Amino acid sequence: MTSTPTTGPPVATPIDGPPAWLPLAAVGTTLLLWASAFVAIRHLGEDFSAGPLSLGRLLVGAVALAAFALPRGLPRPSARQWRSIVVIGVLWYGVYMVALNEGEQRVDAGTAAMLIQVSPVLIAVLAAIFLSERFTLQLVVGLALAFSGVALIALSSSPDGDRDLLGVGLCVLAATVYAVSLIVQKPLVATMSALHVTWLACTVGAVACLPFAGSLVSELGEAPASSAWWLVYLGIFPTAIAFTTYGYALQHMSASSLGVTTYLVPPITVVMSLVLLDEVPPALAYPGGLLALVGVWVARRTSRKSRRAELSRTLGA
Repeated sequence: MTSTPTTGPPVATPIDGPPAWLPLAAVGTTLLLWASAFVAIRHLGEDFSAGPLSLGRLLVGAVALAAFALPRGLPRPSARQWRSIVVIGVLWYGVYMVALNEGEQRVDAGTAAMLIQVSPVLIAVLAAIFLSERFTLQLVVGLALAFSGVALIALSSSPDGDRDLLGVGLCVLAATVYAVSLIVQKPLVATMSALHVTWLACTVGAVACLPFAGSLVSELGEAPASSAWWLVYLGIFPTAIAFTTYGYALQHMSASSLGVTTYLVPPITVVMSLVLLDEVPPALAYPGGLLALVGVWVARRTSRKSRRAELSRTLGA
């Protein structure tokens, strides 16, 4: 994209930039598909353990992405870019998926989606450290509120408390590696195609999960055909399509602003979970999730001046 001038007000839409609605449409697509992923993962928990489910999803995703990425040319990342891709692949596509899959063996889909929403606060903290975004008192207060919400969600555990607390911890781990990966990916998609970055990182994640190959073959042999098709769905839609649309949106939005949009995932997930799984979070999880979202809102409050500066940086990306 063409950088905006350093003097005068920022231009709302660069001449060679995409239509204003396109990044928003990409974000909306991502949110719907990621919400469906929480429900699908929960549904597949009876047929697949965490590692094999991650590997199967990533293998399908990598193949689907290759079909779209390779006709557009073979990317040639620099050594530095390769390091970032490997970090993203191992963390976001490897650790994140295994931790989330295992976490959803212990907590319901809606609760898991709520817990992942501490990530915007973590993204804001990391953005302040590594991307020169503002580090404010509101950010500190928001971080405290968000993790108070996490603690309240943890207290909503059922009588089998140890398993639920472990599930909460795994979901928070997933949120943490997601935040780190987004910060690493932000400068990467400024110089590389979002599609190529997503394909390479997904492939790296699949390679990292190859130790689960034997278990995947065994569990696929015992799973019903419907579960195998749900696994294919996870690989194509919430992985190949959703991660690509998210990477595209990241090219045109700031890391912190984009991270905040994901707070829409929990309510979508709760509705989908109720309709498809007849399952809802424990009662105490709702105020915990709301408190976490209040923490996100407080952390991301910025002055008019800082929002204008953020817009200028975004348009110049």
